[in-house]
This record gives sequence, C-alpha cells and structure tokens, in this order.
Amino acid sequence: MRYTLENTPPNSIPDEQKEILMSKSADTPTTPSEAVTPVGINHLVLNVRNMEESHKFWTEIMGFKQVGELHPRPDVQRPKMRFYSGNHDGKLNHHDLALVEMPTLPPPPPWSMFDSPLAINHIAIALPSREAWLKQLAFLQSQGVPFHRRVNHGMTHSVYINDPNGYGIEVLYELPREVWEGDIDAALNYAERLPTEGEAALVDDRANVPVFSKP
Repeated sequence: MRYTLENTPPNSIPDEQKEILMSKSADTPTTPSEAVTPVGINHLVLNVRNMEESHKFWTEIMGFKQVGELHPRPDVQRPKMRFYSGNHDGKLNHHDLALVEMPTLPPPPPWSMFDSPLAINHIAIALPSREAWLKQLAFLQSQGVPFHRRVNHGMTHSVYINDPNGYGIEVLYELPREVWEGDIDAALNYAERLPTEGEAALVDDRANVPVFSKP
C-alpha cells in the first residue's frame, strides 16, 4: 500500500512507514532563489600521457600519497586511473587528486603563465606552514625542478613549477587571514617578484609583509 503524509490520517500509517515518510519529507529541499555557495573544490582529476611518469612526479616530487586505483572489470572497459591524498592533519582523504592515463595527449608546450594552449592555467598546492613550504622549496631545488616564478602575493608566498604534462603548479603557503581579508582585491593585485635560482629563491621575508585594508 502506498501512503502519503498529505492525504492519509497519521493514525492509519504503520510506524515503520511513518518514519520513512517523515525522513523523505525532511529531505525535500525548498528551491532557493539563487545558487548555493559551495565550500570549495573537492578534488582535481588530470589527464596525463604516461601514468608512471606522472605518478612519480606527484608522489616522489610533490609528496602526495596514493590511496587507490581503478581495478579491471570484465564487464566494462576502464581507464588506468589512480587516486591520491594530501596530509589532512595526519589523515588521508578519499582523494584530493586523481590521474587518468591518456597516451594520445600532445607533448607539453613550453611553460608560460599567460600564453599557453593548455586549458588549465595552474593548480595551487598548499603546504601546511611556512616551515614546511621552505623545506619543500629546498627539496624541489635539490631534485633539479626549475622555478619559473617566485612571487610573494598578498595572500600567499608562492613558487611556480610544472608537471611532466606541462600543467602549471603553484606551490604555496597561505599568509594569516588578518593580512589579506581586509581588502581581498588589493591582496590579489599585489605581487613581489623574487629570484628563481639559487639560495635567493629560498629567502622568505616575513618581517615586511604588507597588511591590506580598505580605507
């Protein structure tokens, strides 16, 4: 028998059915007048030419941990796909990043911030602290990874590199909220260019960080 809350006396509905109906009723959303603002981007999936090459980069160079992969199934053709997590206070996520092998991708173009045929401009990877970021920059240098840009933004201090497929990657740590939240637009427009090679690229001046606020 089919019950509805609208046209059935409550006493005539079995308790089990009543619980189901109440649950469904509570889950029925009211249509909002505008889009609901999300909390952010949950994960990123990248097409890559060579899985092993990209796996090595994202794990051995960028420090992500593989948490899973798609397994073959006899009833469906599946791509070669692996899933990776960053460090979330000592815990792993289901995935922050996934790689899908696509051997037909063209070779990567020369790196360019604003003149590249790639649809993705860059991917920003956050380190948990200034100290962790400085260690990662030193590690990247030790592995021979070129720094294309080294920039102190108004809200982050950053270095720009690229992965084996040419995707731009910003490696950053975020400055305290009180530094940039007073005028986010001004912080976004601020950029201090710094050297990209040698020890000068590893210098990080926190004593003279500008604080942004609207008049």
